[in-house]
Amino acid sequence: MRAAVVREYGPPGVVRVEEVADPVPGPKDVLVRVRATAVTSGDARIRGARFPRGFAPFARLALGVRRPRRSVLGLTFSGTVEAVGSEVTDVSVGDEVAGTTGARMGTHAELVVVRATKVVPVPAGVSHDDAAGVIFGGTTALFYLREKAHLQDRPGSSVLVVGASGAVGTNAVQLAHNAGATVTGVCSGANADLVRSLGATHVVDHTTTDVTTLPERYDVVFDTVGTLSPASGRPLLADGGVLLLAVASLGDTLRARGDVKAGPAPERVGDMRELLDLVASGRLRVVLDRVLPLDEVVAAHERVDSGRKVGNVLLRP
Repeated sequence: MRAAVVREYGPPGVVRVEEVADPVPGPKDVLVRVRATAVTSGDARIRGARFPRGFAPFARLALGVRRPRRSVLGLTFSGTVEAVGSEVTDVSVGDEVAGTTGARMGTHAELVVVRATKVVPVPAGVSHDDAAGVIFGGTTALFYLREKAHLQDRPGSSVLVVGASGAVGTNAVQLAHNAGATVTGVCSGANADLVRSLGATHVVDHTTTDVTTLPERYDVVFDTVGTLSPASGRPLLADGGVLLLAVASLGDTLRARGDVKAGPAPERVGDMRELLDLVASGRLRVVLDRVLPLDEVVAAHERVDSGRKVGNVLLRP
């Protein structure tokens, strides 16, 4: 099969499309032909060995000290099942499925092997592009807003989303709006109309306004891009408010307690099902920056590295 291979840490140009051996599913696995997969900020961080402050030594130990231990990156996918393991009973060849691969990675390829328990059906009417595009940002936004901020228990809340035009932010704006919150989105002026169309009542242009100087106070401040720290974010909170840091240094992550929440979002199939159902019902719009063939994987990484992508960048292997 053809795959985007990373054999050394470095800039986007280190990624090469090569022929590699087809993966072989184990007894509990399924083999999926990948129709769409996202190139995320996480993929770019691994490729470039650029990790939030303090995490680098631990990330290198986990991912590879001198080069990526997993040479084919990619965590999210949508595609068609081509084979199933001998112990798999609830997934069949030909099923349209989506999901994540966790530490296995490997979705930037024509074929990927994944545990059958980690795939979910793609609902009728949902494209593979939308399925692959909603999972990365959607699962993070849903987990933070529901499990860490308990937004469903805060009717009429005010929510500030920093990085509102990104993969996590575009989902966070919509999920908060759907929960009945009044949303303020922070993005560039060029993306203001998009963010308003997703449900933001107010938009702050970060190129002209320092978010830390805003006079308003919010029940939930959700920084999706690493702009705020506990010290700079807490003054934006209303009484009883909560600060969500989806991207934080090791120190800020360890010190996150009380009104500050940080840490990784889990890959839960229930969350993925919920997000795909929201897309199918029209209550959640998947924002895609661009969709590229596998041969343009370097351009995909360059777009992610630019910091200007809107929503997600996808590959179609």
